[in-house]
Amino acid sequence: MVQRRIKIRLDEVKDFVEAACKCDFDIDISYNRFTVDAKSIVGVLGLDLSQTLTVTYNGYNSEFEKFMNHFAVAC
Repeated sequence: MVQRRIKIRLDEVKDFVEAACKCDFDIDISYNRFTVDAKSIVGVLGLDLSQTLTVTYNGYNSEFEKFMNHFAVAC
C-alpha cells in the first residue's frame, strides 16, 4: 500500500480526479477521519482542501505517479 501526502487547490481537483479515474485500482483520499473515493469529484470537493491530504492506493500507474509528484508535500 502506498500513501502519499499532497496539497491540492480547488482548480486542480478536476485534473486530479481525471488522473485517478484512468487507474484500474482503488484510490482513496483522506483528511483526519474522512476518507473518500479519489475517483469521485463530489467526494474530493467535500474535503478540506486547505489541509494536507493523504492519498492511499495499492496499484501502480506511471502517469498517475508523475501526476502525484506534482502535488507531493515533503514530510
